[in-house]
Amino acid sequence: MAVATILRQTLLGLSGLLLLIHPAGAADLPKIAVIATGGTIAMKLDPTTHAPVPALSGEDLVAAVPKLKDIAAIAVTEFSNVPSDYMGPDRWPALSRKVDEILADPSVRGAIVLHGTDTLDQTAYFLDLTVKSDKPIVLVGAQRNASDWDSDGSRNLLNAARQILADGATGMGVTVTLNHHINAAREVRKTHTSNVETFNSGDAGFLGYVDEDRVIFSRKSLRRQTLPLPDRMPRVDLVAMYAGADGSQVRHAAETGAEAIVVEAYGWGNMNAEMHDAIKDVIARGVPVVVATKVYNGRALPVYGFKGGGNTLLKAGAVFADDLTPDKARILTLIALPTTRNRAALQALFDR
Repeated sequence: MAVATILRQTLLGLSGLLLLIHPAGAADLPKIAVIATGGTIAMKLDPTTHAPVPALSGEDLVAAVPKLKDIAAIAVTEFSNVPSDYMGPDRWPALSRKVDEILADPSVRGAIVLHGTDTLDQTAYFLDLTVKSDKPIVLVGAQRNASDWDSDGSRNLLNAARQILADGATGMGVTVTLNHHINAAREVRKTHTSNVETFNSGDAGFLGYVDEDRVIFSRKSLRRQTLPLPDRMPRVDLVAMYAGADGSQVRHAAETGAEAIVVEAYGWGNMNAEMHDAIKDVIARGVPVVVATKVYNGRALPVYGFKGGGNTLLKAGAVFADDLTPDKARILTLIALPTTRNRAALQALFDR
């Protein structure tokens, strides 16, 4: 056999061996979208003020997690770079449309949304109600900024990617995954100002856990629903019941253009007589009122019969928010109100 032939066959054999050792290049890895919106995860200490401020892009955050490139091809979209306290109805619809647009690409397995923790649970719930795609969407943030030696952002980002690629990730709805715990968007809430173990789901419990060797899903949320994304966001005000409240804030909200009002009540949905009268008045003027409870666990239910008790508010025409937190009750109202102002129809959405 000619030397050239032997050399060619040897090279072919070596190339085949290399393919066995490295069977997949970057182009062959599953594709995950990362959508950056800002938050503490994207903040560093300002050298002048020595306080955390927006500083890092989504590309910066992805580059800081080298292990990501071993498991997925990451495509970054820079949606915004703002504190999550700036997130709200003016940004949520565009974010929902962007997520749906990105996930419409058949090659994209799922999306990670980088977000600040103050309103992370609210944004997650808005997306869960409005995004049409069934692909996994994981919201992550950080309790510690990128300048901290023990910042939690990188681990949360890597765990989100692992979750998206795990068996069973599709059809779970939008989730919030921090400190290894997987939470359903409807049920999750922030419970601590600074501890990395801040998000949990109260009575409902976690959906699962991102462990060192695999992702474990324990349950699915059975109370999910998808609603049409409205053409506009109505004004829905949130008013708190407090000791001695005189109802003036409820009346002021209605008089200055609120199209609906969510009241953060005590207990099962209770308040004083002055708040009852104000709520009855604005409902009579055509402004829907939703009663939620500020209590961490449990539901808002029309039980008590004293004036201002939940049963009297029900008779006045109020809608009850079930176990939704007041801010999430506001989100559901924001999305539902352009479609219906009917009390029974609204109550059916909260009961679902």
